[in-house]
Amino acid sequence: MSKELIRLVDLVMAFDDEIVLNSINLYINDKEFLTLLGPSGCGKTTTLRIIGGFQSPTSGDVLFGGVRINDVPPHKRKINTVFQKYALFPHLNVFENVAFGLRVAKVSDTEVKTRVGEALELMNLSGYDKRRASQLSGGQQQRVAIARAIVNRPQVLLLDEPLGALDLKLRKDMQVELKKIQQQVGITFVYVTHDQEEALTMSDTIVVMDKGNIQQIGSPTDIYNEPKNAFVADFIGESNIIDGVMVKDRLVRMYGRSFPCLDSGFAPYEPVDIVVRPEDIDIVPEAEGQIAGTVTEVTFKGVHYDIIVDFQGFKWLIQSTDCCPAGARIGVKIDPDGIHIMKKSAYSGKFGDYSSYSAEYDELNAAPSDEEDGDGEAEDV
Repeated sequence: MSKELIRLVDLVMAFDDEIVLNSINLYINDKEFLTLLGPSGCGKTTTLRIIGGFQSPTSGDVLFGGVRINDVPPHKRKINTVFQKYALFPHLNVFENVAFGLRVAKVSDTEVKTRVGEALELMNLSGYDKRRASQLSGGQQQRVAIARAIVNRPQVLLLDEPLGALDLKLRKDMQVELKKIQQQVGITFVYVTHDQEEALTMSDTIVVMDKGNIQQIGSPTDIYNEPKNAFVADFIGESNIIDGVMVKDRLVRMYGRSFPCLDSGFAPYEPVDIVVRPEDIDIVPEAEGQIAGTVTEVTFKGVHYDIIVDFQGFKWLIQSTDCCPAGARIGVKIDPDGIHIMKKSAYSGKFGDYSSYSAEYDELNAAPSDEEDGDGEAEDV
């Protein structure tokens, strides 16, 4: 069973009258890779800085191993940080950059040599010890920054968007490398990003944040397959989010049709948000579909096509290896496990319509709809 290492208790952070963190409660386990994920301004970096001791919360507590550390300065915490700007010393070579913290701690030369050598080997930087930081690529600089952080043997490493300055291919390579490094050194990583692919690739646990609040905590699989609200469903991957009504357990209604699903525990005829991922939709002949719509736009993405389909004025995204031409009438089928039901929230109606993908969006909006669903279940999504 995992052992708890850090706990944030009722953490509030306010700048003047603006609440940046709104009563955050979170625990982080030893040797866990936990990612704080959310858009700019959601409070993820502030949370990281409070854990590191660079900011003091307005109220609430930070516990480390069960001990309150609110007043412990950063250099006395068993925590190191890697920032997006790696802050390497340009006048020092790689060895001395990595050794810097050990020199400050007055570690013996023999131990410095041993520990720096181990850190460089772990980062695949053996042989680079005499190079200056300015002679390194972005990926190599990042490895040096991580080596410098782990050579002091912290229990926790905080990483604030450390891949943001790298190009796409190197960023993808480093996602895999970072996870491997975390498993090899066996310390807790707390990682901040707005990139959902990074979070899904590396994390044991993802904490999705928005407007200073935690929206959901879970494994990458749970967050993707069982989003708690429309914000999470939209932020993690692509999602069609449709207005619906839960008729009874395992049966939901949208567009005037009933669809079997796997969800239960809702009140009879409770209004709900329905999430259907683009890859969970099968395209079939119009007459064989559960519902039918018109293809408005097709984009080739290499592995698949992104197909925008108009269903009664609400546009869905379908990802398929089959190409359907714009203007075609198609049917769709969705298996019960491809439908996920969420309770209504403050985010309902704000996400999940792909009308903005279509060039005819403005024209459609201007025209009155003559396809209104009789019971109003698909209106004003």
